[in-house]
Order: sequence, then C-alpha cells, then structure tokens
Amino acid sequence: MPQVVVRSGDKLVIPAGRVAGVDEAGRGPLAGPVVAAAVILDAHRPVKGLRDSKRLTAAARECLYDEIRDRALAFAIASASVEEIDRINILQASLLAMQRAIEALQPSAEQVLVDGNRCPDLPCPAQAVIKGDDRVAAISAASILAKVARDREMRQLDDAYPGYGLAQHKGYPVKAHISALETLGVTPVHRRSYAPVRRVLRGE
Repeated sequence: MPQVVVRSGDKLVIPAGRVAGVDEAGRGPLAGPVVAAAVILDAHRPVKGLRDSKRLTAAARECLYDEIRDRALAFAIASASVEEIDRINILQASLLAMQRAIEALQPSAEQVLVDGNRCPDLPCPAQAVIKGDDRVAAISAASILAKVARDREMRQLDDAYPGYGLAQHKGYPVKAHISALETLGVTPVHRRSYAPVRRVLRGE
C-alpha cells in the first residue's frame, strides 16, 4: 500500500476509523529480541498520561501498561528474534516485528500510524510519523507496551544468563555489558551481527 512520511514539523491529521499506532523497542541493544506493539485506542475509554515511553519512569510505564491493555479496543505485542536480527538486519527485523503485531490485532486496523520514517508492508494504508511516539496517542501507547514487554523479557534473560547485567541495562552496549562480554563470552541471546559482539567473537 502507499506510504506517507509525516515529518515532525508537519501537521498530522489522524484518519477516521480503527487507527493503530505502532512502535518498537530494542533496536540498539547487543542482546535480546526487538519487540513491537500495535494499539487501537478506544475513544470511549481514554488513557491519560500517554507519551513517549522513554520520557516516563519505569513505574509509570508499568501502570500505563496495564491500563492500556485494559482500555484499548485492541492491542498486540510481537517480536523478532536474535536469529532473525542477525539474518535480515535490525531494520528489517523491526519492520517484521511491527508487521506481526499489526496482523495480530483483533479487530484489525483500517489505518496504521508507525513511529519513525519507515512502514512495514501492510494490507491497509499506513503513515510513518517522525517523532510519532510523542505526537500520536496510539503510538505512545504502543511504545509503552513494547518497552515494558521487552524490559520484562530482559529480566527473564538475566536469570538465564547471570553476570551480564541484562536486567539493569536491558542489553544496551554500556561499559559494564562490554566488560562482561569480554570476560564471560558471547551467549545465544547476543546479536552476532553487532560490531561489539563480533569483536569479542574474533578475540579482539
């Protein structure tokens, strides 16, 4: 379907009908999946306090996570695995996770608004919205679901692979994570296509 990119300074007109907001979490980390969420909000059951998940505290995200799931007309959370990220690259894996989330919505979306400047291939009209996670309530809601879901998964991976600090830094390439990689080695949940992980594998 045709795609339109709405820049951050452009006026955004929210289409009518069942409009899904879509966002992802986890493009930058060295470990773990990339997670996407799609949300169709219910105009009759609004959720207050929606904004970009990165601008909320962890406690606020957790509260909104439950409220969004309770009040939304539809929501879905999906992911692309470490293996998929390494095979098709992180951009394509992010779009794949978004596509999976959108396709899982019940009822389905009639229009889709995606945070960023790229849209996955979809059977319905889609717009990419620059800084959409702070401009469109449904995208804000999706960013919160994706972030909380991924953070929870990283805490589970921390239990499975102790010593890397995954519960704290969520897999991002902070100094402590790089040091742990160099000391403990690469796990099955690390993205081998990412340069810091490749360097450890090569023994550099």
